[in-house]
Amino acid sequence: MLREFLKAKIHRATITEANLDYHGSLTIDQEIMEKAGIAPNERVHVFNINNGARFETYAIPGERGSGTIGLNGAAARLGAPGDLIIIVTYCYLTDEEIAQHQPRVLLMGKGNRIEEVL
Repeated sequence: MLREFLKAKIHRATITEANLDYHGSLTIDQEIMEKAGIAPNERVHVFNINNGARFETYAIPGERGSGTIGLNGAAARLGAPGDLIIIVTYCYLTDEEIAQHQPRVLLMGKGNRIEEVL
């Protein structure tokens, strides 16, 4: 049996841009994606701390080191630059894998810089 668990969490990232005319997705600085273990086109869940909006989309890499967190397409209606968000991914684990599993949690600071990796 497979059960679903937290794989990665980017906690309190700041939205830097919202582009309604883009075809959709969430742009994340490539360095942040790599540190979190999020692959390009991987499904992500997004929780907006400021307005309570919750949605899912897929991640695309933004410019490395830019700190970019961008809402694209319809998601651009669910947040604005300056809003704080939480980005999470999940994975499926067997009962044998559960005991060794450790999710990656990135605590974000000003300018979307990684302050701590748990």
